[in-house]
Amino acid sequence: MNQIEKSTLYIVSTPIGNLGDITYRAVEVLKGVDVIACEDTRHSKKLLTHYGIKNRLIAYHSYNEENSANGIISLLNSGNSVALVSDGGTPCISDPGVLLVKKCLESGIGVVPVPGASALLSALVSSGFRTDKFSFIGFLSLKSGKRKNQLEELKNFEGTIVLYESPYRILKLIEDVGEVYPDKNICVTKELTKINEKRIFGYPKDALEILAKEKILGEFVLLIANY
Repeated sequence: MNQIEKSTLYIVSTPIGNLGDITYRAVEVLKGVDVIACEDTRHSKKLLTHYGIKNRLIAYHSYNEENSANGIISLLNSGNSVALVSDGGTPCISDPGVLLVKKCLESGIGVVPVPGASALLSALVSSGFRTDKFSFIGFLSLKSGKRKNQLEELKNFEGTIVLYESPYRILKLIEDVGEVYPDKNICVTKELTKINEKRIFGYPKDALEILAKEKILGEFVLLIANY
């Protein structure tokens, strides 16, 4: 059993789909802390219930991150141990948490990472694209014009470019990628670690043709072989 330190923030990675993709240490930490701060308490309850974890839950949303962070700092300063979890994967990676970690470090509060699942790395290592040199960008702008400008700025990077996108905008993103990188191979991954996990390889136009015939569900990771 890992010793849980008081007044310490634990950054705990959780599964990105398959509930079995969580470490023994992560379960022990989640069972041992005083409070679990969740991106969405309703979403996290499914995982926590599965592992019999009944600790106190509080919300840590991106839209009220400043207030939430200050509230958690108060809990930590009062001697509580807190675990931060996102809806899936590693907190702070295209998810809330960076502000909280920064405030903890500035306040002299201990921060302990509990590593585990990551959509970024899962997609990258299963793509066959370069892993020795890659650039993780996460979510691009919601606006097509700005999104294409961001893609243009990445042209000089020789390696694998990794992007995140929601099911609502994935087709638009691939269209924009096709305009900027028409002759580059891409890999579009969907539903990683779930029953309907899938990878689509080819040029952007090929991926568009395939996805246009399918029901768009789940979160996507898009990789560009820019080399």
